Amino acid sequence: MIPSDPITLVLSIILCLFFVLFFFGWNKNAYNLPPGPRPLPIIGNLHILDMKRPYLTMHELSKKYGPVYTLQFGVEKVVVICGCEAVKDALVNHADEFSGRPKMALLEEIIKGHGIIFGSMDNWRVMRRFTLSTLRDFGMGKETIENKISEESDFLVQKFRSYKGEPFNNIINTTAAVSNIMLSILLGRRFNYEDPTILKLIKMINENTRLMGTTMAMLYNTYPSVMRWFTSVAEKVRRNLNELHAFIRETFTNQREQLDVNDQRNLIDSFLVKQREEKPNPKLYFTNENLTALLTDLFDAAMESTSTTLRWGLLLVMKYPEIQKKVQSEIDKVIGSNAPQAIHRREMPYTEAVIHEIQRFGNLVPTNVPHATTQDVSFRGYLLPKGIQVIPLLTSVLYDKDHFVKADEFYPEHFLDSSGNFMKKEAFMPFSAGKRSCPGENLAKLQLFMFFTRLLQNFTFKAPPGAALDLTPGVGFSAGPMPYKMCAIPRV
Repeated sequence: MIPSDPITLVLSIILCLFFVLFFFGWNKNAYNLPPGPRPLPIIGNLHILDMKRPYLTMHELSKKYGPVYTLQFGVEKVVVICGCEAVKDALVNHADEFSGRPKMALLEEIIKGHGIIFGSMDNWRVMRRFTLSTLRDFGMGKETIENKISEESDFLVQKFRSYKGEPFNNIINTTAAVSNIMLSILLGRRFNYEDPTILKLIKMINENTRLMGTTMAMLYNTYPSVMRWFTSVAEKVRRNLNELHAFIRETFTNQREQLDVNDQRNLIDSFLVKQREEKPNPKLYFTNENLTALLTDLFDAAMESTSTTLRWGLLLVMKYPEIQKKVQSEIDKVIGSNAPQAIHRREMPYTEAVIHEIQRFGNLVPTNVPHATTQDVSFRGYLLPKGIQVIPLLTSVLYDKDHFVKADEFYPEHFLDSSGNFMKKEAFMPFSAGKRSCPGENLAKLQLFMFFTRLLQNFTFKAPPGAALDLTPGVGFSAGPMPYKMCAIPRV
């Protein structure tokens, strides 16, 4: 009998074609790997995973196998690390040993170790150092970037006002607004929300983010030589990346012709200056390939992470109007009708707690970006081999019930002490931790505060009449909210 379910059919074909590989697989006795569920030949543990939201299964398995256990994707063994203490131990206390990246078949053909997210070790170190330094040079942590965010917030307020309280979908507007902050650093300019260029960039990046979290993408990374015949996911991802890369190359090629080393206007100019300085060096890092990949990574971060968190925030304050009222009360008391500034964060503990809880509950990158060991490493009684893929499961940290008493609920009091003061939490790790943590963390936090407070200062957000507000996360590499419509009612 032929299976009717396409996933079952694909797995059945893979099982038949590659059964022989089971006998040539990893010698599991060579290393002392942590225990885990018993794998089947060829498919490993894929049959027990929630393929749409595998992080849910991974989190549940930790209750049986402990904070460190082994899964098998196909014939590849993967170590999953769960809970605040274990994840912090790996990413902070063993930062060097867990700072590698595994190769992902879906991206490797195009990325080839360039950039900052999936960059190979030496390359990643140079690109990260350059990125952090350049972001500081162009305003991160300074008044200049704060002014840009304030100005962009006003544009977003104007756009929301144009809907006159009628229902609208906020994906494009919030994504374009947040993206403009990073684009001003990268390109030295902003885009109108209806500009075809930014609309196309948003569409390509959003589609790739969704595709990278699909079942077919997971199967492709596990069985690339087989899955290329059964799915077009790789073709779609690469087409989007190629279009994005073409835009980036055209942009920096034009800027190279106008480059003035004494007047660097943006990150691209700074990179091109480094490129000139590096030319005599036979081991080059500041190449066109690295610039293309680096800008792609920063585009992705700008257009996806912060804007998606902001959309989670607007959905949650509609779901919990009493929380929205408390935030607005604090805004009125501390800021009034003035523009929000970074200095206000210290005076607004409840708003700060709500924003942190949005990030925790939203759980934007639930599986984390996968890591890999850079050498054989002894970790919590086990010996892990060099190059093994590691998943430091952020879901298990942000929903760790030892640190968050109501982990499954939206509860801003997680970040408030008994006196109502803002309280930091060790398990607040939405940007990951250690050497591979997000380099734009401080910029993202500032944007979230300024955009969120500016919007709630000007509007009360409500669901359209009769609409249900669904907090189920969508499917994708980042777990954004399901598409929804909202009404932005101007505050008197």
